[in-house]
Amino acid sequence: MSKVSYYTEEGLKKLRAELRQLKDIERPNASKAIAEARDKGDLSENAEYDAAKEAQGMLEMKISKLEETLAGARVIDESQLDNSKVLVLSTVRIKNQANDMEMTYTLVADGEADLATGRLSVNSPIGKGLLGKSVGEVAEVQVPNGVIKFDVLEITR
Repeated sequence: MSKVSYYTEEGLKKLRAELRQLKDIERPNASKAIAEARDKGDLSENAEYDAAKEAQGMLEMKISKLEETLAGARVIDESQLDNSKVLVLSTVRIKNQANDMEMTYTLVADGEADLATGRLSVNSPIGKGLLGKSVGEVAEVQVPNGVIKFDVLEITR
């Protein structure tokens, strides 16, 4: 059974486009590389053939994982989400109690996470600590060095 994960419409489109690219372009290229390597002679001593077969196996594994992810993917209807609590697709402004540093993150599914653009996975330690919190509450996040406390300052969509 595949795990359900929630995506934005944009995130789901990216996953589908990546799968289409792998199936329509990468898969035929892998088959062609195997055929070319096979034509070069003895397969028992053909490193190029072995490498092409291994690349094809990795490609098929990637396609399979993407298909499994897409099978469990659900689009989130942002209009139905509650702004009073931190949920998936919430944009949260938080302040680290230890150093008074303020940060803003949007909580997204694992496949859409990109820390450089402020998109944090809901399954990350900070994401898990923020889920369900309201403005004014303190999120305690367990990290290897102990516990970090964040004040939830603002929740938006």
